[in-house]
Amino acid sequence: MRQRGALVNGAALLDELLHDCASALSADRDTLLNLTVAASESGYSADYLGRLVKDGTIPNAGRPGAPRIRRGDLPRKAGNLRPSPNRGDLLVASPGQIARAVVTSHVGVGR
Repeated sequence: MRQRGALVNGAALLDELLHDCASALSADRDTLLNLTVAASESGYSADYLGRLVKDGTIPNAGRPGAPRIRRGDLPRKAGNLRPSPNRGDLLVASPGQIARAVVTSHVGVGR
């Protein structure tokens, strides 16, 4: 865009970027995990998570004989909190902070 001298609607661009970020985070929360993977991410044992699914505390996103837990429904032990595997070290700011930084940036702007 810079090479062509194109003007960009910053608000529309940021809206699209924020929508894409929200969609990616939503897709991550909708990922279905088997009890073994869910246990490694949550810090709880697979047996305990299976009991929570069986008694209805956590919705079963799978079949009765093959339970799955949606990542967004997964309980996490406070001592076992860690960043989601899909979030890189580059995502250290909120979407609002990123948008504000882009809007107020003067990089590449001729004066």
